[in-house]
Amino acid sequence: MSERSEMSESKLFNPRLNRRQFLGALLAGSAVLATGGLLSPRLTRAAEVAKGPFSLPPLPYAENALDPYISAQTIGFHYGKHHQGYVNKLNELVAGTPLAEQSLEAVIQASAGKADQVAIFNNAAQVWNHTFYWNSLRPKGGGKPDAALAALIDRSFGSHDAFKAEFAKAATGQFGSGWAWLVKEGDRLIVTRTGNADTPIAHGQKPLLTVDVWEHAYYLDYQNRRADYVNALLDNLLNWDFAARNLAG
Repeated sequence: MSERSEMSESKLFNPRLNRRQFLGALLAGSAVLATGGLLSPRLTRAAEVAKGPFSLPPLPYAENALDPYISAQTIGFHYGKHHQGYVNKLNELVAGTPLAEQSLEAVIQASAGKADQVAIFNNAAQVWNHTFYWNSLRPKGGGKPDAALAALIDRSFGSHDAFKAEFAKAATGQFGSGWAWLVKEGDRLIVTRTGNADTPIAHGQKPLLTVDVWEHAYYLDYQNRRADYVNALLDNLLNWDFAARNLAG
């Protein structure tokens, strides 16, 4: 990967950015990707649908880029309908409130655990989780991470294979909808899972990678075979470069 591409991709998801910087970085990153032929015009128009302070970030690849493991049809519905729907609903919920001026991460932190703001939290967290998920995947991914991250995985889990087994168990064992995560907690890595819209950033954890195990993420391609979907992502699509940047950031 060239220095320019790596720098542009690293801006696609940085939880420390405020809302305006976050959106600006995403749009700048998408422009670089588009010049490389990775981002189709069909995807960029989705970011224009939302009316409000939050917008749907462009995908970091084309709709068909994850074939044959995730189909263009699945991404079309998952990204274009579900992810966009969370953005639209969040804009509706925060309209006219002080939260409309906050970053997405600040909205999540402000609404977490508050009974009267459950809907705001759910939609804000789902926008964040999905953006993180898209960046956790890449064409021709999988394999093993770089040396520094590989060493930390070995220290935390015993081996890369042990990590994969634990991650697959978390993802397939999540009852109902939710997420499986590789997160940094203290000086080690752990695998965790969250139900529905819950997210590690609401619990002081630093996520490195995630896999979405809501049924809309895999049902068109795998029906009820969640394990096949999870293993396909672990072996072929995980974006270890993204995980390494999150670890270093």
